[in-house]
Amino acid sequence: MPTAPSSIGKERPMTANIHTSAIAFELPGGVYNATPARIVFGAGSRNRIAEEVKRLGCSRAVVLSTPGRSAMAGETASNLGEYCVGILPEAVSQVPIELARQGRKKVSEMGADCLVCIGGGASVGLGKGISLELALPIIDIPTTYSGSEMTGFCGITIDGVKRMHTSLNMLASTVIYDAELTTGLPVRVSAASAMNALAHCVDAIYLRTASPVIKWAAVEGAQAVVEGLRRVLQAPADIGARSQLLYGAYMAGAALTGGFALQHGLAHTLGGSYGIEHGLSHALVLPHVAAFNSRYAPELGRIREALGTENLGGTIFDLLVETGLPTSLKEVGFKENELDRAAAITMETDNGLNPAPVTEQVARGILEDVYHGRRPDEA
Repeated sequence: MPTAPSSIGKERPMTANIHTSAIAFELPGGVYNATPARIVFGAGSRNRIAEEVKRLGCSRAVVLSTPGRSAMAGETASNLGEYCVGILPEAVSQVPIELARQGRKKVSEMGADCLVCIGGGASVGLGKGISLELALPIIDIPTTYSGSEMTGFCGITIDGVKRMHTSLNMLASTVIYDAELTTGLPVRVSAASAMNALAHCVDAIYLRTASPVIKWAAVEGAQAVVEGLRRVLQAPADIGARSQLLYGAYMAGAALTGGFALQHGLAHTLGGSYGIEHGLSHALVLPHVAAFNSRYAPELGRIREALGTENLGGTIFDLLVETGLPTSLKEVGFKENELDRAAAITMETDNGLNPAPVTEQVARGILEDVYHGRRPDEA
């Protein structure tokens, strides 16, 4: 069979002899499978931010960041020059609805005509929460691997529960990927964020809402993320390793536009209702959801093939061990007597897209395995 080189240097079989008469699918439209119209990828590309604002026909940008990224926000504001009307270094994880409402008010008072979000998922999420109602153009400059910048989805925490919102108002107009911004990211944070990206790939491959193109991105992204992460673990400051991991995150973010299922439901419960850091919540759950869904979703075979394994859940668990991240909910202070409540919240927010039916018993069983840190066995 002929082969085509992948973008990260390995060869994989080309698809051949497809009988198109046997293929049928229907996509939901709207925000699903929609990606930003413009992507700028390359070291140093953040320095052209003023050009990107001007390209959108805007001239009054507000820069959003977390408090910890305020210096980076200040540098971005300097690069914007006269195109910047203010900085809001107020973003926090899980996008509390109160913060989004305050942000809308402040941005409106500044007379902003676009948002520039620099940082990780918290900064990107605040921009989404603001633009959900204000419909301002968004330019995202991600500094982690969460992939949220690629989608029009946003989990907003309301009354202690993280609830998913979807709107094209939240889809970025432009995304700037600059690997130089990620070289100083601590290895532990990098690893958790990379596992978050891998979760997007695993959770998208079997969805009926994901297009064939998006499913291809999930396979490509999974391989790039795992290989890039291992390179970063060995050489955290290497720009090539960081670029490969950021490319994988870009593909994973594209995969996320196809939708999400049980993986994200469980992780959002742990993050939104129990305060577990977003990337870590995905990392903890992912091996177990992958193992559970492998019994029902033959599409996961494409991810297994890309990663060179027969036991996807076990391989992801081993990768988690390799990174030095926690492998159990017990290690992060989660109380065993909260398992029932966490399962109930997961059921309350389930969107019905998982390849196997999600029951409270299923959610409880997976969470119990996560709590004890049991290595999945798909045999």
